[in-house]
Amino acid sequence: MGMACTVLLGCEPSSEPNREASRPSGPRDGIGQRLGTDITSQPGRSGAALRAERPKIVAFGDSLTAGFGVSPDESYPAQLQRKLDQAGYRYQVINAGVSGDTTAGGVRQIEWVLKSRPHIVIVELGANDGLRGLDLKETRSNLEQILRRLRAAGVTIVLAGMKLPPNYGAEYKGQFTALYGDLARQYGTTYLPFFLEGVAAHPALNQADGIHPTGEGYRLVVDHLLPVLEPLLEKPKPPPS
Repeated sequence: MGMACTVLLGCEPSSEPNREASRPSGPRDGIGQRLGTDITSQPGRSGAALRAERPKIVAFGDSLTAGFGVSPDESYPAQLQRKLDQAGYRYQVINAGVSGDTTAGGVRQIEWVLKSRPHIVIVELGANDGLRGLDLKETRSNLEQILRRLRAAGVTIVLAGMKLPPNYGAEYKGQFTALYGDLARQYGTTYLPFFLEGVAAHPALNQADGIHPTGEGYRLVVDHLLPVLEPLLEKPKPPPS
């Protein structure tokens, strides 16, 4: 499977156990943990309390969101947090990535994601469905359940698309790619056509497994995500004159 994944870079390496069956219902250390830079403390108030006041952006996905193979501060949610902080946006980014997850796993996790009362959820799921050759009707149904539940909760959604390598067959590959755009139109979500744009199949931007991005690869992921995300954010307030 490793060779087949070099274009998509969204599957799990063969040495990584499938955690879907035994995974707990909430985050584990390093996966699904809250990330972000500290906020300057104020008298009588902890940094954690101040962070909790920020509107929340939940990064919801598989190993590409969890940051498999890189340090926690190199994952895309952590790098997104730093970029937002530097630009003056007052949001808290929560890493809700679970390595090995499929869309079915995402359905099971959605209520936990909503417990954080997110303002925005970035949905990055489905790569493992495609690489396992799962029935796309099932993948679509699972993603629809996730999108409907988020929409019912009043959450703003960013749907990240994925692509498959050519050896999965033109018909399956085409239907898989089109699935994300169709869902984005149907549910009126903000749409990032390819989560790994400019990163997939570039050896220098991926780890030795040829699957998961390096820290620099995740930096480019954030660079492509920001123009899609920023129109959804409350503009930073200018400093007082």
